[in-house]
Amino acid sequence: MDRYDAIVVGLGGAGAAAAYHLASAGLRTIGIEQFETVHVHGSSHGRSRIFRTAYSEGPIYVPMVQRAQQLWYALQERSHERIIQRTGGLIIGGADTRLVGGALRTATVCGLRHELLDPDAVRARFPQFALRDDEVAVWDPDAGALVPENCIRAHSRGALEAGAELHYGERVRRWAVLGDSVRVETTRSEYRGDALVITAGPWTATVALDLDLPLVIERQFMLWFPSVDRRSTAPERMPVFLWDRPPEFETYGVPDLGDGVKVGSWRGATARSPEEVDRVFRPQDAEPIRRFVSASLRGVSPREVDVTSCLYTNAPDHHFLIGRHPSYARVLVVSACSGHGFKFASVVGEIVTRLVLRQEPQFDLSPFDPARFAER
Repeated sequence: MDRYDAIVVGLGGAGAAAAYHLASAGLRTIGIEQFETVHVHGSSHGRSRIFRTAYSEGPIYVPMVQRAQQLWYALQERSHERIIQRTGGLIIGGADTRLVGGALRTATVCGLRHELLDPDAVRARFPQFALRDDEVAVWDPDAGALVPENCIRAHSRGALEAGAELHYGERVRRWAVLGDSVRVETTRSEYRGDALVITAGPWTATVALDLDLPLVIERQFMLWFPSVDRRSTAPERMPVFLWDRPPEFETYGVPDLGDGVKVGSWRGATARSPEEVDRVFRPQDAEPIRRFVSASLRGVSPREVDVTSCLYTNAPDHHFLIGRHPSYARVLVVSACSGHGFKFASVVGEIVTRLVLRQEPQFDLSPFDPARFAER
């Protein structure tokens, strides 16, 4: 049986980045993925993902997202793929809403470039957005959009070029720590490694079954709406946005990158496993988003031209899982989850490599320790 320095289970956004960084560090690496290279079954697809630095979820994320940004631009230069595009970003809503208040606090505490815009200022600079008179916007000039499929392909190619083995269409059945190694049994073979990295996205709780992680799978739909005038909705003119309008819902959007303006929202149907998710799209699923587009976006038709589903893996506190298994130091449980993690995939791969090499991580990972749920 071949022996590896690291076995990576799941090759979505975080897993592909981990395989790339591990192999680039000279570690003998194998990655195992139950689907194809890029697929629509999990959380790492959708043609665009928002990148932002004025992070509503708290200042703890800012050093990580700044490093992630550097790594995305480096990957873009290396791969000659469109990986990241700066558009700027607006976080819109009432001044005391979660997204706006959080973004403003983070930007202020961390000294980030930002502006607080009143409705008239937004209307003058960005007439695509119809704010209410009681809403404001935080302008994040460093925000933009990632192309997730290109990110995964570029990391996967880089991992292969660095000597990694990547196996697709192969599912993990079970794993066990045996003395100084971890044995992984799949639908095709068995592998032994010094370290196991679980980056299985919505399947994290299934692969790390012994932890009984309190993760909830949330189904989201992403919709694309045609531009009435693409000059106003192109990324050179229209920023990415997050819109917090309680008690309705939190909405996000990406300008027209070539196939329409993308709009999605949080608060979808939930399940305990990906297999239980109802992925059938029904007209009523789109109605709240259609109403939002009609009322709040200018130059965009409220009739979608495309739709796809996406799965969020939500932790109870909505923070990531990045750390060692509480019982097995050779096993890392890694989920940049809760609907805001893809932008961190590049730096998560770098963090994983440092942990496998038993090096001190460059960030405070204590809020993300998987063991925090052990005493539930």
